Amino acid sequence: MVSLKDILIQMLLAGSVVFLIPLFHLGLTRQAVAKMERTGMAQASLAATSVASMLLCMFFAQHTSPLSVPISLSIVPLTLVILYCRPGIGLTLSFLQVLFYFIFAHSYDPYGLLLHTGILLYPIVWLSAKRFKHNTPSRQMAILITLIAAELVVASLLWILSIHNDVTFSVTYIVLTTLGYTAGAIVAGSLSLLWLERMQHYRGLEQHLSEVHHRYITETEKLHQILNAVPLSIATVDKEGTVMFVNEMLKQTAREQLPCTTTPDLIGQPASQFVESGQADKMDNSIRRAVIHGEVNGLTVRYGAHVFQSRTVPIYAFSTEPAREVTGAMLIIQDITELEMLRNELDNVDRLSLVGQMAASITHEVRNPMAVVRGFLQLMQEKSPESLDHYYRIVLEELDRANSIINDFLSLAQNRIAEKEESQLHDIIHELSPLLWADANLRGQSIELMLDHNVPKLHLNSKEIKQVVLNLARNGMEAMNEKGVLTLETRMVDDKVELCVRDTGSGIPRVKKEKLFEPFYTTKAKGTGLGLSMCLSIVERHNGSISVESEEGQGTTFKVAFQR
Repeated sequence: MVSLKDILIQMLLAGSVVFLIPLFHLGLTRQAVAKMERTGMAQASLAATSVASMLLCMFFAQHTSPLSVPISLSIVPLTLVILYCRPGIGLTLSFLQVLFYFIFAHSYDPYGLLLHTGILLYPIVWLSAKRFKHNTPSRQMAILITLIAAELVVASLLWILSIHNDVTFSVTYIVLTTLGYTAGAIVAGSLSLLWLERMQHYRGLEQHLSEVHHRYITETEKLHQILNAVPLSIATVDKEGTVMFVNEMLKQTAREQLPCTTTPDLIGQPASQFVESGQADKMDNSIRRAVIHGEVNGLTVRYGAHVFQSRTVPIYAFSTEPAREVTGAMLIIQDITELEMLRNELDNVDRLSLVGQMAASITHEVRNPMAVVRGFLQLMQEKSPESLDHYYRIVLEELDRANSIINDFLSLAQNRIAEKEESQLHDIIHELSPLLWADANLRGQSIELMLDHNVPKLHLNSKEIKQVVLNLARNGMEAMNEKGVLTLETRMVDDKVELCVRDTGSGIPRVKKEKLFEPFYTTKAKGTGLGLSMCLSIVERHNGSISVESEEGQGTTFKVAFQR
Protein backbone atom coordinates (compact mmCIF):
# COMPACT_ATOMS: atom_id res chain seq x y z
CA MET A 1 0.00 0.00 0.00
CA VAL A 2 2.92 2.34 0.78
CA SER A 3 4.45 1.75 -2.63
CA LEU A 4 1.10 2.21 -4.37
CA LYS A 5 0.60 5.49 -2.58
CA ASP A 6 4.13 6.62 -3.53
CA ILE A 7 3.57 5.64 -7.18
CA LEU A 8 0.29 7.55 -7.37
CA ILE A 9 1.81 10.66 -5.75
CA GLN A 10 4.83 10.52 -8.05
CA MET A 11 2.57 10.03 -11.07
CA LEU A 12 0.45 13.07 -10.07
CA LEU A 13 3.53 15.19 -9.46
CA ALA A 14 5.07 14.17 -12.80
CA GLY A 15 1.82 14.89 -14.66
CA SER A 16 1.21 18.18 -12.90
CA VAL A 17 3.35 19.95 -15.51
CA VAL A 18 0.41 20.37 -17.90
CA PHE A 19 -2.02 21.36 -15.15
CA LEU A 20 0.29 24.11 -13.93
CA ILE A 21 0.47 25.80 -17.36
CA PRO A 22 -3.06 27.33 -17.12
CA LEU A 23 -2.16 28.57 -13.62
CA PHE A 24 0.99 30.09 -15.09
CA HIS A 25 -1.18 31.98 -17.62
CA LEU A 26 -3.67 33.02 -14.97
CA GLY A 27 -4.17 36.78 -14.94
CA LEU A 28 -2.83 37.23 -18.46
CA THR A 29 -5.05 38.63 -21.21
CA ARG A 30 -5.82 36.69 -24.38
CA GLN A 31 -3.64 39.10 -26.35
CA ALA A 32 -0.72 38.52 -23.95
CA VAL A 33 -1.08 34.73 -24.25
CA ALA A 34 -1.23 35.03 -28.07
CA LYS A 35 1.90 37.18 -27.99
CA MET A 36 3.63 34.52 -25.87
CA GLU A 37 2.72 31.92 -28.48
CA ARG A 38 4.15 34.05 -31.29
CA THR A 39 7.38 34.96 -29.48
CA GLY A 40 8.15 31.46 -28.15
CA MET A 41 7.33 32.31 -24.54
CA ALA A 42 4.96 29.31 -24.46
CA GLN A 43 8.04 27.05 -24.33
CA ALA A 44 9.30 29.10 -21.40
CA SER A 45 6.03 28.57 -19.54
CA LEU A 46 6.25 24.80 -20.18
CA ALA A 47 9.83 24.83 -18.90
CA ALA A 48 8.85 26.77 -15.77
CA THR A 49 6.04 24.36 -14.87
CA SER A 50 8.36 21.41 -15.62
CA VAL A 51 10.93 22.79 -13.19
CA ALA A 52 8.24 22.91 -10.49
CA SER A 53 7.18 19.33 -11.27
CA MET A 54 10.79 18.08 -11.30
CA LEU A 55 11.45 19.80 -7.98
CA LEU A 56 8.44 18.21 -6.32
CA CYS A 57 9.22 14.73 -7.68
CA MET A 58 12.88 14.93 -6.59
CA PHE A 59 11.95 16.24 -3.14
CA PHE A 60 9.34 13.51 -2.58
CA ALA A 61 11.68 10.73 -3.77
CA GLN A 62 14.40 11.83 -1.35
CA HIS A 63 12.05 12.12 1.66
CA THR A 64 10.14 8.83 1.57
CA SER A 65 10.11 6.15 4.27
CA PRO A 66 12.85 3.47 4.30
CA LEU A 67 10.38 0.91 2.92
CA SER A 68 9.57 3.08 -0.09
CA VAL A 69 11.32 2.85 -3.44
CA PRO A 70 13.44 6.00 -4.01
CA ILE A 71 12.68 6.29 -7.74
CA SER A 72 11.93 9.81 -8.99
CA LEU A 73 9.56 10.38 -11.94
CA SER A 74 11.05 13.83 -12.56
CA ILE A 75 12.47 12.31 -15.72
CA VAL A 76 8.94 12.52 -17.24
CA PRO A 77 8.64 16.37 -17.33
CA LEU A 78 12.32 16.63 -18.28
CA THR A 79 11.76 14.31 -21.26
CA LEU A 80 8.75 16.36 -22.36
CA VAL A 81 10.79 19.57 -22.22
CA ILE A 82 13.70 18.09 -24.20
CA LEU A 83 11.31 16.75 -26.86
CA TYR A 84 9.10 19.87 -27.17
CA CYS A 85 11.32 22.86 -26.42
CA ARG A 86 14.43 24.41 -27.92
CA PRO A 87 17.81 22.75 -27.20
CA GLY A 88 18.84 25.61 -24.90
CA ILE A 89 15.83 25.11 -22.63
CA GLY A 90 16.32 21.33 -22.56
CA LEU A 91 20.01 21.74 -21.67
CA THR A 92 19.14 24.13 -18.85
CA LEU A 93 16.58 21.73 -17.32
CA SER A 94 19.01 18.80 -17.64
CA PHE A 95 21.52 20.77 -15.59
CA LEU A 96 18.79 21.63 -13.02
CA GLN A 97 17.83 17.94 -12.75
CA VAL A 98 21.39 17.09 -11.68
CA LEU A 99 21.50 20.14 -9.42
CA PHE A 100 18.28 19.12 -7.66
CA TYR A 101 19.78 15.71 -6.85
CA PHE A 102 22.73 17.30 -5.08
CA ILE A 103 20.39 19.65 -3.24
CA PHE A 104 17.96 17.03 -1.91
CA ALA A 105 20.13 13.86 -1.61
CA HIS A 106 21.17 12.80 1.92
CA SER A 107 24.26 11.04 0.63
CA TYR A 108 25.96 11.13 -2.73
CA ASP A 109 26.84 7.96 -4.61
CA PRO A 110 26.97 7.01 -8.32
CA TYR A 111 23.96 4.72 -8.05
CA GLY A 112 21.85 7.52 -6.52
CA LEU A 113 22.88 10.01 -9.20
CA LEU A 114 22.06 7.62 -12.00
CA LEU A 115 18.87 6.43 -10.27
CA HIS A 116 17.35 9.85 -9.55
CA THR A 117 18.53 11.84 -12.60
CA GLY A 118 18.40 9.24 -15.40
CA ILE A 119 21.44 10.91 -16.88
CA LEU A 120 22.47 7.78 -18.78
CA LEU A 121 19.58 8.15 -21.22
CA TYR A 122 19.93 11.90 -21.85
CA PRO A 123 21.85 11.34 -25.14
CA ILE A 124 19.11 9.02 -26.45
CA VAL A 125 16.41 11.58 -25.59
CA TRP A 126 18.42 14.36 -27.24
CA LEU A 127 18.87 12.31 -30.41
CA SER A 128 15.15 11.50 -30.52
CA ALA A 129 14.02 15.15 -30.14
CA LYS A 130 14.39 16.10 -33.83
CA ARG A 131 12.56 12.99 -35.05
CA PHE A 132 9.86 13.55 -32.42
CA LYS A 133 9.05 17.10 -33.64
CA HIS A 134 8.54 15.94 -37.25
CA ASN A 135 6.38 12.89 -36.60
CA THR A 136 2.66 12.22 -36.41
CA PRO A 137 0.90 12.29 -33.00
CA SER A 138 0.76 8.49 -32.85
CA ARG A 139 4.47 8.20 -33.59
CA GLN A 140 5.19 10.89 -31.01
CA MET A 141 3.24 8.90 -28.43
CA ALA A 142 5.22 5.76 -29.28
CA ILE A 143 8.56 7.59 -29.01
CA LEU A 144 7.60 9.12 -25.66
CA ILE A 145 6.40 5.78 -24.19
CA THR A 146 9.57 4.05 -25.41
CA LEU A 147 11.88 6.66 -23.89
CA ILE A 148 10.06 6.79 -20.54
CA ALA A 149 9.88 3.00 -20.33
CA ALA A 150 13.61 2.73 -21.07
CA GLU A 151 14.43 5.38 -18.45
CA LEU A 152 12.31 3.64 -15.80
CA VAL A 153 13.76 0.21 -16.68
CA VAL A 154 17.29 1.55 -16.24
CA ALA A 155 16.31 3.29 -12.97
CA SER A 156 14.69 0.07 -11.71
CA LEU A 157 17.78 -2.01 -12.56
CA LEU A 158 19.99 0.49 -10.76
CA TRP A 159 17.72 0.32 -7.71
CA ILE A 160 17.72 -3.49 -7.79
CA LEU A 161 21.54 -3.50 -7.98
CA SER A 162 21.69 -1.14 -5.02
CA ILE A 163 19.55 -3.48 -2.82
CA HIS A 164 20.72 -6.90 -4.04
CA ASN A 165 21.94 -7.84 -0.55
CA ASP A 166 18.93 -6.34 1.26
CA VAL A 167 16.43 -9.04 2.33
CA THR A 168 13.81 -6.46 3.31
CA PHE A 169 12.32 -6.45 -0.19
CA SER A 170 10.90 -9.62 -1.66
CA VAL A 171 11.17 -10.45 -5.35
CA THR A 172 7.43 -10.00 -5.83
CA TYR A 173 7.54 -6.56 -4.22
CA ILE A 174 10.47 -5.51 -6.38
CA VAL A 175 8.80 -6.70 -9.60
CA LEU A 176 5.42 -5.14 -8.80
CA THR A 177 7.00 -1.87 -7.64
CA THR A 178 9.21 -1.47 -10.71
CA LEU A 179 6.26 -2.33 -12.98
CA GLY A 180 4.09 0.12 -11.05
CA TYR A 181 6.59 2.98 -11.38
CA THR A 182 7.06 2.22 -15.07
CA ALA A 183 3.33 2.08 -15.71
CA GLY A 184 2.77 5.24 -13.67
CA ALA A 185 5.50 7.09 -15.58
CA ILE A 186 4.05 5.93 -18.91
CA VAL A 187 0.52 6.98 -17.91
CA ALA A 188 1.73 10.38 -16.63
CA GLY A 189 3.80 10.97 -19.77
CA SER A 190 1.04 9.83 -22.14
CA LEU A 191 -1.63 11.95 -20.48
CA SER A 192 0.73 14.94 -20.42
CA LEU A 193 1.46 14.46 -24.13
CA LEU A 194 -2.23 14.20 -24.97
CA TRP A 195 -2.97 17.30 -22.89
CA LEU A 196 -0.15 19.27 -24.53
CA GLU A 197 -1.29 18.25 -28.01
CA ARG A 198 -4.86 19.25 -27.21
CA MET A 199 -3.67 22.57 -25.81
CA GLN A 200 -1.61 23.20 -28.95
CA HIS A 201 -4.58 22.24 -31.10
CA TYR A 202 -6.87 24.69 -29.32
CA ARG A 203 -4.19 27.37 -29.37
CA GLY A 204 -3.83 26.82 -33.11
CA LEU A 205 -7.60 27.10 -33.54
CA GLU A 206 -7.69 30.23 -31.39
CA GLN A 207 -4.81 31.77 -33.34
CA HIS A 208 -6.48 30.85 -36.64
CA LEU A 209 -9.74 32.32 -35.40
CA SER A 210 -7.91 35.48 -34.31
CA GLU A 211 -6.28 35.77 -37.76
CA VAL A 212 -9.62 35.21 -39.49
CA HIS A 213 -11.24 37.82 -37.25
CA HIS A 214 -8.43 40.26 -37.98
CA ARG A 215 -8.75 39.65 -41.74
CA TYR A 216 -12.51 40.08 -41.46
CA ILE A 217 -12.12 43.41 -39.65
CA THR A 218 -9.48 44.52 -42.17
CA GLU A 219 -11.56 43.55 -45.22
CA THR A 220 -14.68 45.12 -43.71
CA GLU A 221 -12.86 48.38 -43.09
CA LYS A 222 -11.38 48.24 -46.59
CA LEU A 223 -14.84 47.64 -48.07
CA HIS A 224 -16.24 50.61 -46.13
CA GLN A 225 -13.42 52.82 -47.40
CA ILE A 226 -14.05 51.70 -50.97
CA LEU A 227 -17.79 52.31 -50.68
CA ASN A 228 -17.17 55.76 -49.19
CA ALA A 229 -14.61 56.64 -51.90
CA VAL A 230 -16.84 55.60 -54.81
CA PRO A 231 -18.48 58.71 -56.40
CA LEU A 232 -21.87 57.01 -56.26
CA SER A 233 -24.60 57.06 -53.63
CA ILE A 234 -24.90 53.52 -52.22
CA ALA A 235 -27.36 52.12 -49.69
CA THR A 236 -28.24 48.58 -48.56
CA VAL A 237 -31.72 47.53 -47.49
CA ASP A 238 -33.18 44.39 -45.92
CA LYS A 239 -36.01 42.29 -47.29
CA GLU A 240 -38.59 44.81 -46.10
CA GLY A 241 -36.86 47.70 -47.86
CA THR A 242 -35.52 49.26 -44.64
CA VAL A 243 -32.20 51.09 -45.02
CA MET A 244 -29.34 49.33 -43.19
CA PHE A 245 -26.28 51.20 -44.51
CA VAL A 246 -25.50 54.39 -46.44
CA ASN A 247 -22.11 55.57 -47.71
CA GLU A 248 -20.64 59.05 -47.42
CA MET A 249 -21.78 60.10 -50.89
CA LEU A 250 -25.40 59.30 -50.07
CA LYS A 251 -25.11 61.14 -46.76
CA GLN A 252 -23.83 64.21 -48.61
CA THR A 253 -26.57 63.96 -51.23
CA ALA A 254 -29.20 63.61 -48.50
CA ARG A 255 -27.82 66.67 -46.68
CA GLU A 256 -28.04 68.71 -49.88
CA GLN A 257 -31.51 67.49 -50.85
CA LEU A 258 -32.91 67.06 -47.34
CA PRO A 259 -31.22 69.69 -45.14
CA CYS A 260 -32.93 68.39 -41.98
CA THR A 261 -31.81 64.79 -42.55
CA THR A 262 -28.96 63.23 -40.54
CA THR A 263 -27.41 59.77 -40.72
CA PRO A 264 -29.51 58.31 -37.85
CA ASP A 265 -32.61 59.53 -39.69
CA LEU A 266 -31.59 57.60 -42.82
CA ILE A 267 -30.83 54.27 -41.11
CA GLY A 268 -33.93 52.26 -40.25
CA GLN A 269 -36.20 54.22 -42.59
CA PRO A 270 -37.77 52.92 -45.83
CA ALA A 271 -35.78 53.46 -49.01
CA SER A 272 -38.71 55.38 -50.53
CA GLN A 273 -37.47 58.44 -48.58
CA PHE A 274 -34.89 58.95 -51.35
CA VAL A 275 -37.56 59.78 -53.93
CA GLU A 276 -40.63 61.97 -54.15
CA SER A 277 -43.86 60.60 -52.75
CA GLY A 278 -45.31 60.07 -56.22
CA GLN A 279 -42.45 57.69 -57.12
CA ALA A 280 -42.27 55.79 -53.82
CA ASP A 281 -44.27 52.88 -55.28
CA LYS A 282 -41.77 52.53 -58.14
CA MET A 283 -38.87 52.35 -55.70
CA ASP A 284 -40.65 49.78 -53.48
CA ASN A 285 -41.53 47.69 -56.53
CA SER A 286 -37.90 47.78 -57.73
CA ILE A 287 -36.67 46.55 -54.33
CA ARG A 288 -39.38 43.87 -54.17
CA ARG A 289 -38.37 42.48 -57.57
CA ALA A 290 -34.73 42.33 -56.48
CA VAL A 291 -35.49 40.63 -53.15
CA ILE A 292 -38.16 38.16 -54.32
CA HIS A 293 -37.07 37.36 -57.89
CA GLY A 294 -33.38 38.27 -57.71
CA GLU A 295 -33.71 40.73 -60.59
CA VAL A 296 -31.25 43.51 -61.33
CA ASN A 297 -33.25 46.51 -62.51
CA GLY A 298 -32.84 50.23 -63.09
CA LEU A 299 -35.10 53.17 -62.37
CA THR A 300 -34.93 56.86 -63.21
CA VAL A 301 -36.34 58.99 -60.41
CA ARG A 302 -36.62 62.69 -59.66
CA TYR A 303 -36.25 64.60 -56.44
CA GLY A 304 -36.97 68.30 -56.87
CA ALA A 305 -34.88 69.68 -59.71
CA HIS A 306 -32.48 66.70 -59.63
CA VAL A 307 -32.65 63.54 -61.73
CA PHE A 308 -31.22 60.26 -60.38
CA GLN A 309 -30.51 56.90 -61.99
CA SER A 310 -31.15 54.13 -59.43
CA ARG A 311 -29.92 50.56 -59.93
CA THR A 312 -31.21 47.84 -57.60
CA VAL A 313 -29.03 44.73 -57.12
CA PRO A 314 -29.96 41.72 -54.92
CA ILE A 315 -27.64 40.75 -52.05
CA TYR A 316 -27.21 36.99 -51.52
CA ALA A 317 -26.28 35.15 -48.34
CA PHE A 318 -23.00 33.23 -48.43
CA SER A 319 -23.68 29.64 -49.46
CA THR A 320 -22.05 26.90 -51.53
CA GLU A 321 -25.44 25.81 -52.87
CA PRO A 322 -26.51 26.99 -56.36
CA ALA A 323 -29.80 28.41 -55.02
CA ARG A 324 -28.69 31.11 -52.60
CA GLU A 325 -31.02 33.04 -50.35
CA VAL A 326 -31.54 36.75 -50.99
CA THR A 327 -31.01 38.69 -47.77
CA GLY A 328 -31.59 42.20 -49.09
CA ALA A 329 -30.74 44.58 -51.89
CA MET A 330 -28.23 47.29 -52.72
CA LEU A 331 -29.26 50.63 -54.21
CA ILE A 332 -26.70 52.36 -56.44
CA ILE A 333 -27.89 55.91 -57.06
CA GLN A 334 -26.19 58.29 -59.50
CA ASP A 335 -27.03 61.97 -59.95
CA ILE A 336 -27.50 62.43 -63.71
CA THR A 337 -28.94 65.96 -63.56
CA GLU A 338 -26.00 67.49 -65.44
CA LEU A 339 -26.01 64.59 -67.91
CA GLU A 340 -29.69 65.21 -68.65
CA MET A 341 -29.01 68.92 -69.12
CA LEU A 342 -26.13 68.15 -71.48
CA ARG A 343 -28.31 65.70 -73.40
CA ASN A 344 -31.02 68.34 -73.80
CA GLU A 345 -28.47 70.95 -74.85
CA LEU A 346 -27.00 68.50 -77.36
CA ASP A 347 -30.44 67.99 -78.84
CA ASN A 348 -30.82 71.76 -79.08
CA VAL A 349 -27.38 72.05 -80.69
CA ASP A 350 -28.34 69.43 -83.27
CA ARG A 351 -31.51 71.32 -84.08
CA LEU A 352 -29.65 74.64 -84.23
CA SER A 353 -27.01 73.11 -86.46
CA LEU A 354 -29.71 71.92 -88.84
CA VAL A 355 -31.33 75.35 -88.79
CA GLY A 356 -27.92 76.96 -89.38
CA GLN A 357 -27.25 74.74 -92.38
CA MET A 358 -30.65 75.55 -93.81
CA ALA A 359 -30.13 79.26 -93.14
CA ALA A 360 -26.71 79.16 -94.80
CA SER A 361 -28.22 77.56 -97.88
CA ILE A 362 -31.04 80.08 -97.98
CA THR A 363 -28.82 83.13 -97.49
CA HIS A 364 -26.47 81.86 -100.18
CA GLU A 365 -29.36 81.74 -102.62
CA VAL A 366 -30.67 85.12 -101.48
CA ARG A 367 -27.52 86.87 -102.74
CA ASN A 368 -28.29 86.00 -106.35
CA PRO A 369 -31.62 87.90 -106.58
CA MET A 370 -30.05 90.70 -104.51
CA ALA A 371 -27.31 91.07 -107.15
CA VAL A 372 -29.98 91.22 -109.89
CA VAL A 373 -31.97 93.83 -107.95
CA ARG A 374 -28.81 95.92 -107.42
CA GLY A 375 -27.97 95.80 -111.11
CA PHE A 376 -31.43 96.92 -112.20
CA LEU A 377 -31.39 99.70 -109.58
CA GLN A 378 -28.16 101.03 -111.04
CA LEU A 379 -29.75 101.00 -114.55
CA MET A 380 -32.82 102.77 -113.25
CA GLN A 381 -30.60 105.36 -111.48
CA GLU A 382 -28.92 106.22 -114.78
CA LYS A 383 -32.31 106.88 -116.44
CA SER A 384 -33.83 108.71 -113.48
CA PRO A 385 -33.48 112.41 -112.70
CA GLU A 386 -30.68 113.50 -110.35
CA SER A 387 -33.23 114.55 -107.74
CA LEU A 388 -33.80 110.86 -106.99
CA ASP A 389 -30.10 109.96 -106.61
CA HIS A 390 -30.14 110.14 -102.83
CA TYR A 391 -32.99 107.60 -102.71
CA TYR A 392 -31.11 105.23 -104.97
CA ARG A 393 -27.98 105.75 -102.84
CA ILE A 394 -29.84 104.78 -99.64
CA VAL A 395 -31.32 101.65 -101.26
CA LEU A 396 -27.95 100.59 -102.69
CA GLU A 397 -26.22 101.13 -99.30
CA GLU A 398 -28.81 98.99 -97.54
CA LEU A 399 -28.39 96.27 -100.18
CA ASP A 400 -24.63 96.38 -99.68
CA ARG A 401 -25.15 96.22 -95.91
CA ALA A 402 -27.45 93.22 -96.27
CA ASN A 403 -24.88 91.53 -98.53
CA SER A 404 -22.14 92.22 -95.94
CA ILE A 405 -24.28 90.59 -93.23
CA ILE A 406 -24.84 87.57 -95.45
CA ASN A 407 -21.10 87.25 -96.15
CA ASP A 408 -20.27 87.44 -92.43
CA PHE A 409 -22.97 84.88 -91.61
CA LEU A 410 -21.70 82.45 -94.26
CA SER A 411 -18.15 82.82 -92.96
CA LEU A 412 -19.39 82.13 -89.43
CA ALA A 413 -21.57 79.15 -90.42
CA GLN A 414 -19.00 77.30 -92.51
CA ASN A 415 -17.65 74.12 -90.86
CA ARG A 416 -15.10 73.10 -93.46
CA ILE A 417 -11.51 72.47 -92.40
CA ALA A 418 -9.35 75.46 -93.30
CA GLU A 419 -6.45 74.75 -95.64
CA LYS A 420 -3.29 75.76 -93.78
CA GLU A 421 0.30 76.25 -94.73
CA GLU A 422 3.43 77.26 -92.86
CA SER A 423 3.26 81.04 -92.63
CA GLN A 424 4.85 83.86 -90.65
CA LEU A 425 2.34 85.86 -88.64
CA HIS A 426 4.47 89.00 -89.09
CA ASP A 427 4.16 88.75 -92.89
CA ILE A 428 0.37 88.80 -92.60
CA ILE A 429 0.49 91.86 -90.33
CA HIS A 430 2.90 93.69 -92.68
CA GLU A 431 0.63 92.99 -95.67
CA LEU A 432 -2.30 94.54 -93.78
CA SER A 433 -0.37 97.49 -92.33
CA PRO A 434 -0.82 99.87 -95.35
CA LEU A 435 -4.58 99.35 -95.24
CA LEU A 436 -4.65 99.82 -91.45
CA TRP A 437 -2.47 102.97 -91.66
CA ALA A 438 -4.76 104.45 -94.32
CA ASP A 439 -7.82 103.80 -92.14
CA ALA A 440 -6.05 105.19 -89.06
CA ASN A 441 -4.99 108.39 -90.87
CA LEU A 442 -8.56 109.08 -91.89
CA ARG A 443 -9.54 108.83 -88.19
CA GLY A 444 -6.60 110.89 -86.93
CA GLN A 445 -5.19 107.87 -85.08
CA SER A 446 -1.83 106.08 -85.05
CA ILE A 447 -0.69 102.46 -85.13
CA GLU A 448 2.20 100.95 -83.19
CA LEU A 449 3.76 97.57 -84.08
CA MET A 450 5.61 95.59 -81.40
CA LEU A 451 6.65 92.36 -83.12
CA ASP A 452 8.81 89.79 -81.34
CA HIS A 453 11.64 88.56 -83.58
CA ASN A 454 11.57 85.10 -81.90
CA VAL A 455 8.08 84.22 -83.10
CA PRO A 456 8.28 81.00 -85.19
CA LYS A 457 6.30 80.11 -88.27
CA LEU A 458 2.81 78.67 -87.76
CA HIS A 459 0.38 76.56 -89.74
CA LEU A 460 -2.17 79.18 -90.75
CA ASN A 461 -4.75 80.00 -93.36
CA SER A 462 -3.52 83.46 -94.39
CA LYS A 463 -6.85 84.70 -95.71
CA GLU A 464 -8.71 83.82 -92.52
CA ILE A 465 -6.02 85.24 -90.21
CA LYS A 466 -6.04 88.48 -92.25
CA GLN A 467 -9.78 88.66 -91.65
CA VAL A 468 -9.25 88.18 -87.87
CA VAL A 469 -6.53 90.88 -87.66
CA LEU A 470 -8.52 93.28 -89.79
CA ASN A 471 -11.73 92.84 -87.76
CA LEU A 472 -9.97 93.23 -84.40
CA ALA A 473 -7.99 96.27 -85.60
CA ARG A 474 -11.03 98.05 -87.03
CA ASN A 475 -13.02 97.30 -83.85
CA GLY A 476 -10.24 98.94 -81.86
CA MET A 477 -10.15 101.99 -84.14
CA GLU A 478 -13.92 102.41 -83.94
CA ALA A 479 -13.70 102.26 -80.11
CA MET A 480 -11.15 105.17 -79.99
CA ASN A 481 -11.43 108.89 -80.55
CA GLU A 482 -8.91 111.02 -82.45
CA LYS A 483 -5.26 110.66 -81.39
CA GLY A 484 -5.96 107.16 -80.21
CA VAL A 485 -3.18 104.56 -80.47
CA LEU A 486 -3.76 101.02 -81.74
CA THR A 487 -1.01 98.56 -80.79
CA LEU A 488 -0.37 95.25 -82.54
CA GLU A 489 1.96 93.07 -80.47
CA THR A 490 3.28 89.55 -80.92
CA ARG A 491 5.10 87.59 -78.21
CA MET A 492 5.94 84.11 -76.98
CA VAL A 493 4.02 82.92 -73.89
CA ASP A 494 5.26 79.49 -72.80
CA ASP A 495 4.80 77.30 -75.88
CA LYS A 496 2.22 79.56 -77.54
CA VAL A 497 2.40 82.50 -79.91
CA GLU A 498 0.20 85.35 -78.72
CA LEU A 499 -1.16 88.21 -80.82
CA CYS A 500 -2.39 91.22 -78.82
CA VAL A 501 -4.56 93.97 -80.34
CA ARG A 502 -4.70 96.85 -77.84
CA ASP A 503 -6.62 100.11 -78.11
CA THR A 504 -6.85 103.19 -75.92
CA GLY A 505 -10.61 103.50 -76.10
CA SER A 506 -13.18 103.82 -73.33
CA GLY A 507 -13.20 100.12 -72.51
CA ILE A 508 -16.05 97.61 -72.33
CA PRO A 509 -18.37 97.19 -69.33
CA ARG A 510 -18.27 93.78 -67.67
CA VAL A 511 -21.89 93.00 -68.54
CA LYS A 512 -21.27 93.60 -72.24
CA LYS A 513 -17.88 91.86 -72.20
CA GLU A 514 -19.51 88.52 -71.31
CA LYS A 515 -21.66 88.65 -74.49
CA LEU A 516 -19.07 89.93 -76.97
CA PHE A 517 -18.67 86.66 -78.87
CA GLU A 518 -22.39 85.87 -79.10
CA PRO A 519 -23.72 86.03 -82.67
CA PHE A 520 -25.71 89.17 -83.54
CA TYR A 521 -24.71 90.93 -80.32
CA THR A 522 -23.21 94.34 -81.03
CA THR A 523 -22.53 97.64 -79.27
CA LYS A 524 -22.33 99.61 -82.52
CA ALA A 525 -25.17 101.54 -84.08
CA LYS A 526 -24.70 99.91 -87.48
CA GLY A 527 -22.93 96.72 -86.47
CA THR A 528 -24.04 93.23 -87.50
CA GLY A 529 -22.81 91.46 -84.35
CA LEU A 530 -21.06 88.78 -86.42
CA GLY A 531 -17.48 90.12 -86.56
CA LEU A 532 -16.21 88.77 -83.23
CA SER A 533 -18.20 85.54 -83.62
CA MET A 534 -16.51 85.05 -86.98
CA CYS A 535 -13.08 85.74 -85.39
CA LEU A 536 -13.76 83.18 -82.65
CA SER A 537 -14.83 80.59 -85.24
CA ILE A 538 -11.65 81.13 -87.30
CA VAL A 539 -9.34 81.00 -84.25
CA GLU A 540 -10.97 77.79 -82.99
CA ARG A 541 -10.50 76.22 -86.43
CA HIS A 542 -6.80 76.97 -85.95
CA ASN A 543 -6.86 75.20 -82.51
CA GLY A 544 -6.30 78.54 -80.82
CA SER A 545 -8.11 80.65 -78.26
CA ILE A 546 -9.21 84.26 -78.00
CA SER A 547 -9.77 86.30 -74.86
CA VAL A 548 -10.49 89.90 -73.97
CA GLU A 549 -9.21 92.13 -71.17
CA SER A 550 -10.90 95.46 -70.65
CA GLU A 551 -11.54 98.08 -68.01
CA GLU A 552 -13.74 101.09 -68.41
CA GLY A 553 -11.61 104.14 -69.19
CA GLN A 554 -8.44 102.00 -69.64
CA GLY A 555 -8.91 100.56 -73.11
CA THR A 556 -9.33 97.00 -74.37
CA THR A 557 -6.92 94.21 -75.32
CA PHE A 558 -7.85 91.19 -77.44
CA LYS A 559 -5.44 88.27 -77.08
CA VAL A 560 -5.28 85.54 -79.71
CA ALA A 561 -3.13 82.52 -78.76
CA PHE A 562 -1.92 80.00 -81.37
CA GLN A 563 -0.36 76.61 -80.66
CA ARG A 564 3.14 76.17 -82.11
